Amino acid sequence: MDRRSFLKTAGVAAVSLACAGMAGPKPKRKLNVVFFLIDDLGWKDLGCFGSSFYETPNIDRLAGESMRFTNAYAACPVCSPTRASIMTGKYPARMDNTDWFGAPQPEEAHRHHTKNKPLLPAPYSENLALEEVTLAEAFKDVGYKTFFAGKWHLGETQEHWPKRQGFDVNKGGHVWGGPWGGKKYFSPYGNPRLKDGPDGEHLPDRLARETVKFIKEHKDKPFLAYLSFYSVHTPLMTREDLKQKYQAKKKKLGLTADWVMEGERRVRAVQEHEVYAGMVDAMDQAVGKVLNTLKELHLDENTAVFFMSDNGGLSTSEGRATSNLPLRCGKGWLYEGGIREPMMIKWPGVTKGGSMCAEPVISTDFYPTMLEMAGLGSKPQQHVDGMSMAALLKGRKMNRGAIYWHYPHYGNQGGAPGSAIREGDWKLIEWFEDGRLELYNLERDIGEKNNLADKHSEIAKRLYDKLVTWRKEVDAKYPSPNPNAR
Repeated sequence: MDRRSFLKTAGVAAVSLACAGMAGPKPKRKLNVVFFLIDDLGWKDLGCFGSSFYETPNIDRLAGESMRFTNAYAACPVCSPTRASIMTGKYPARMDNTDWFGAPQPEEAHRHHTKNKPLLPAPYSENLALEEVTLAEAFKDVGYKTFFAGKWHLGETQEHWPKRQGFDVNKGGHVWGGPWGGKKYFSPYGNPRLKDGPDGEHLPDRLARETVKFIKEHKDKPFLAYLSFYSVHTPLMTREDLKQKYQAKKKKLGLTADWVMEGERRVRAVQEHEVYAGMVDAMDQAVGKVLNTLKELHLDENTAVFFMSDNGGLSTSEGRATSNLPLRCGKGWLYEGGIREPMMIKWPGVTKGGSMCAEPVISTDFYPTMLEMAGLGSKPQQHVDGMSMAALLKGRKMNRGAIYWHYPHYGNQGGAPGSAIREGDWKLIEWFEDGRLELYNLERDIGEKNNLADKHSEIAKRLYDKLVTWRKEVDAKYPSPNPNAR
């Protein structure tokens, strides 16, 4: 019997055992789960995380009912690897899912703008392997109805799309990393997994309505609803009314664009992009539609809600839509702006609303956390790189230990191949082009301005040794010298 069949058999056995004990009091209803995953949302892009330009009242209300994590990380500075880490509880490097699916392989680098860089990118797998027991499968195996809406970007062919990875329903998830068909964010979408709506229908609202429909149809059964927005990924487009709203707000506040430099790259230093602001606002309205439905159906007290972004905000290219300051850089970089995310979790009856947690956590931790919260046990052979955050949500301490990143690629946004480790307040980055090490104390230097690798060489060596050992453990792949380097 293969591992997936064993887990499914074990799930049926668990349900049978639960039913055998129903002669007494009626068993407590299983916890529902709603997961909001936002694309390219920066750490400072919400009102509850410090934005004074973008308006996010619905998410801010959720924050007031949740625990906010101020040191929460994506497992990669680009999307597909982080999405894979949430689905599996594994580091992308362990699965060779280290770049966004569709990025150039080493043999294709000659067609990329980095073709003359010192290194060729490492090879990577462009599909989330079917052998992985996904988060959705873990819930489905014990009787949950599972729903996916929005961006998938975890497989090149439909054999690797949501319905083959544990989701009963898929609305809009396929190979694309953005809304590239039809009228993009407006119907007709040209999406092979989302029927077109009326002309001009707005995509984030449509995805929210599909999620609402699913919740209403399954309100009497345990469910996992995973709303993975295409927002706020490029193309930068929004509704005209929202664009005008933020044009007026920008004028009233007297905001103008300003920039800092990262090498030769301009980095946005002020949040004032009216189109992007409209995209954030529309996404917030869509989140509110789902949250309001939970409340109207009296499901809010029995539904855990997760909110997360897949990588940092876009600040160094492709429109430079937002500013992540005081964090350095953004999407595509191993600096904090590329990997630190706005994250919150609501666990009704357990988590104190409005509380905050500064413990470093990472996207691999969602899998064991959700299983523990729902009382579904653990799958340590699957979520081998995740650690349950349930203790933190209960107000207790958790010894998370070091967390790691491995990005052996050149990002479209300017980032270079490297690896990183964070342990406590210390973060070390190794850049593969020249072996340079950078060491930062994030408690004192959140902007990563002061490299302390020479001053604290003993700390740098300790973290570097851990990083090397971890890369061996996960069999991380490396870039290779580029014969066409200039």
